[in-house]
Amino acid sequence: MNAPVNTAEGSALALAPRQQFDLSPQTFDQALTFSNYLADSDLVPKDFKGKPANCLIAVQWGAELGLKPLQAMQNLAIINGRPSLWGDAVIALVRASPLCEYVMETDDGNTATCRVKRRGDPTEQVRTFGMDDAKAAGLLGKQGPWTQYPKRMRQMRARAFALRDVFPDVLRGLPVAEELMDAPPPAERHMGMAEVIQPAAAQAGPAPWPDDALDKRREKVADWQKAGKTADDVIAFLASKGALSDEQKARVRSWFEPAAPTFTYAQLADRLHHCADADTAALILDEGRALPADQQKELADIYTSKFQPQG
Repeated sequence: MNAPVNTAEGSALALAPRQQFDLSPQTFDQALTFSNYLADSDLVPKDFKGKPANCLIAVQWGAELGLKPLQAMQNLAIINGRPSLWGDAVIALVRASPLCEYVMETDDGNTATCRVKRRGDPTEQVRTFGMDDAKAAGLLGKQGPWTQYPKRMRQMRARAFALRDVFPDVLRGLPVAEELMDAPPPAERHMGMAEVIQPAAAQAGPAPWPDDALDKRREKVADWQKAGKTADDVIAFLASKGALSDEQKARVRSWFEPAAPTFTYAQLADRLHHCADADTAALILDEGRALPADQQKELADIYTSKFQPQG
């Protein structure tokens, strides 16, 4: 005879399994609210922190790729204003797709190889990226991951080429972040030689310096000298702002030359000998500052012997 079934246990066994909690929004209003919560969180990357609009777009991108919202936030990157996928997410999406038969990656220490096979295609596809490719792309020795982790970066490049070529439908055309990081910003990309047509005034060269504007620059001579700048340094700097005539260049050089003495040593020494007031004598010493150092010392000795005699 079968043992009686406990009613409470039977009821528990009959209950449906508990569903996992899911934050995936079901409506646009829910997506807006959820994006605000994400933007306020400290657990999202900096490109999404405080930016609910970025969060909303990332959640939508993730939904199109089959990623849950939180997976999308962690696996989408914004590089030069473009959304992209980190390399680990790329291979995870491809391997999870029924279109993928296999993905195999190898590296011989110089060249990374990625072999992929799409289900239904007769042959596998192979993409490689080696140090010669890195050198040609200007990546060899580049500061950052290419210096610290060259093997990993080769792997990401070969993976990006293979998976983007063979599974563009799975990746929805998104680039791989590690590849996009090495590309210059759009404004810096070389688009070939461009014809530059300058206005006639621009072709004539910089406008000449007005004398009054140039003379005002003399006030900065002391600062330039403290910074170790020479007359030629200053002339080169000023010439980048406006055209200098030969006379103006000579004027700038004169700013750096010692001032010619107004009085001769003999004249100042004679005045000191006949001076009876110490304050007036001090002014005479100041007038001799343009003289050579040895002559200045002799004048100072005359002043000391006359007005500060040793007791």
